[in-house]
Order: sequence, then structure tokens, then C-alpha cells
Amino acid sequence: MADGNTFLLVSNVRNRLREIVGASTNWKDHQQALAERASLSQYLAQSQDELPAKTMKDSAVEAHLPLGSQPALREKYLNYHNSVRFGRILEDLDSLAVLICYSHTWNKELKRSPLSIVTALVDKIDLRKNIIYPDCDIKFTGHVTWVGKTSIEAKMHMSQYHDGAYTNVLDATFVMVARDPENKRAAFINPLKLESPEEEAIFQQGEINKTRRVELSTASLLKVAPTAEERTLIHNLFLNTLDTQTVSFRSRILPPNSVWMEDCKMKGLEICHPQERNIFNRIFGGFLMRKAYELGWANACAFVGCRPTLVAVDDIIFRKPVEIGSLLLLSSQVCYTEGMHIQVRVHTEVLDPLTRQHSTTNVFHFTFCIDNDIPSVVPQSYGESMLYLDGKRHFDETMRSQGYTVIAQILRISPVFLP
Repeated sequence: MADGNTFLLVSNVRNRLREIVGASTNWKDHQQALAERASLSQYLAQSQDELPAKTMKDSAVEAHLPLGSQPALREKYLNYHNSVRFGRILEDLDSLAVLICYSHTWNKELKRSPLSIVTALVDKIDLRKNIIYPDCDIKFTGHVTWVGKTSIEAKMHMSQYHDGAYTNVLDATFVMVARDPENKRAAFINPLKLESPEEEAIFQQGEINKTRRVELSTASLLKVAPTAEERTLIHNLFLNTLDTQTVSFRSRILPPNSVWMEDCKMKGLEICHPQERNIFNRIFGGFLMRKAYELGWANACAFVGCRPTLVAVDDIIFRKPVEIGSLLLLSSQVCYTEGMHIQVRVHTEVLDPLTRQHSTTNVFHFTFCIDNDIPSVVPQSYGESMLYLDGKRHFDETMRSQGYTVIAQILRISPVFLP
């Protein structure tokens, strides 16, 4: 791997990653490959000070998806509405984010990297354009924008060649973490050298993103009570569903143009086969994102009775890896609606069939839009009320993001993103 800009095809990204870590291409050889990686621990730095600083240019990567010039590639990406499957784009973004971070930490003196770099979370994916053409070339670019001691933020941009020029389609921010060769403990990464005021501003935004994530985690409804304003909102929803004829707390009536939250669910199951493994022989994070997105899209589609458009992907958290052979349970819930927008939360967990224990692995948040007003979802239990408020928080955060007022208006009259 050369320093500076790396140019390659999207189809070669995962092959490059296998070369960097020395991963086996055959499932039957994975145990031996893992054992060989364990010996790389001797090359880990004992502190960040031991590592040379890298620039943003060192991690710059450009990857091309030639859907226009190589029609054979289209079959994998094409959906039944003659557009591009956004779930496939999520897979490509995840692989590219890992490659960007390996480019930042690459040591040319070593044949293989001792680091295991994995996805910690997807901070945000902002859609700047709401259609991806299935017969036009796509370009991904990205680089590291912030580093801590063991974590890295990578920002990527996706553009598509149409009408003689590349136009921006989306911006994505991923946060990755570095681990030791056996993925058991944190490992230090190279510091970032800033070379211009523009790079200092980019780095500062990374600091702001980190602070925001900490604040959101601290205020999580799984940890603290709702605010006074949120409590009032939930109580008003409750009052609107009371049967005035019975004057009973238990007698509830669904308001007009509303749907009980209980009736806005969709579930799925995946058996995790070796085909979907990553370079560390666990289930590929991009595969998990694709499956969650497709279920969330289907849930929104069934709820509104038409094809919804994706507006944003927000706050995807990877809590624990998914092992090969796991039973992956996916649960999608329409948890909040406002105007023409739908907020969907997808929760994934693994089931151990021997112990019957469930362990949460991921939580995904998607915002969709259609060109008509949408029925309100109404919670009944306290747990559903917390899901409602959590969905509202994510929706409000998305709407506060720069440009979403304009994008929402565009989406009202435009085609759709499909899985």
C-alpha cells in the first residue's frame, strides 16, 4: 500500500483488506489464519507517542464503482424499481471506512498490519440526492478526519457521474476502533498531523461530534428520565386516547388517522453463514447494515402503503460482534411519524440456541419520507412511549442537520431509494 491517495475499484476493496491483515480467503483455513495473526502482537505500540504522525492525505482513498462502464456489475446493485440497492451502498461504505483507517495506520516496514480495525458506529449518513442511477459510474472518496488514542473518525463522500459531471449523493461519517490482532483489547493508533486551517476545522468538527455523542449517550432514555417537555407530550398522547364514556385508565380509543405502535412492527431472521464473514471471520458489519436497512424499509413501506424514500441513516451502534453460525433476530419498529416523515428503529440481537440467551448486537435508526401526510403512531405502554420519544429525538436531530429542510421538499416530488 502506497502512502497518499489510493485508487482502486470497489470490488477490490475487500481483497486489499485481506492482504493488509493476512486474512484467509477460505473458511476452512480461518483458524490457522487467526493463530498466525496472534503473533503480530509484538509489533503493537505501547503508547501513541511511539507512532509517527500521519496526515489526512496519507489516508485518502478513492474507489470507483463502474456501473456505467461495466454493465456486468449492475446485477448485484440493481433493485426491482430500476434503481440502486442502498443496502449494497452501505456494505461498500463500511469496507471503505475500514480501508481508510488502515491507510492511516499503515507501516510499510511490516508485511501485515497488527491492528484489527472494526466499526464502532455510524455517526451519520446524510443524503444529498435522492436517486442513484443504475447505469452511471459511482465514485467514493474519503479520509481520516479525527483520531483519538484508539479510535478513528473517517468521513466519506459518494458522487455519481451523470449529465457530464459528478454530483454529490451522500456524505457519511464512520467511527472505527483499533484492537489487537486477536480483537481482545484496544490498540494505539497514529496521531493525526494537521497541515492547514481547513484541516484544523475538520478535526475540530470531529471533536464536536465526539462531544455530541457523549451527551446523547448520557441523556439516553435507558439511563435517565424524559425531560419535563417530553413527559408532558407523552401524557397528552395518553389523554387523547382515553375513552370519555368510561372514564377509565384502561379503556383506550385510537384517535383518528392513527395506528397503535404495537401494529407497526416487522421481524426477520438471518442464519449467519461464513459467506458473510469479514476479514476477522465474524459477520461483516456492512451485511448487518444492509439487512437492517432492508427490513426497516419494508416496515416503512408496509406502514404507509407505498415506497418510502430514505432521508438519513443515523446513529448505528455496533455493541458486539456477530459470530459465524449465529441466529440473528431483527426487529423493526415504526416509532415516530411527523408530517411526511417516518422514523424507524431496527434492533438486532443474536440468539444462542443452546442457552436460549439473547444478546443485543446493533441498533439502527432510519428516517424515511413519502409525498403524503402519514398516520400518527400512538404508544400504549411506558416502554413504547420511550421508543416514541427516542424516535422523536433522532428525527429532530436529523431535521436539524444542515440542508434537510430543502431535501425534504425535494423528496416530496422525486423517486425513491429502495433496498
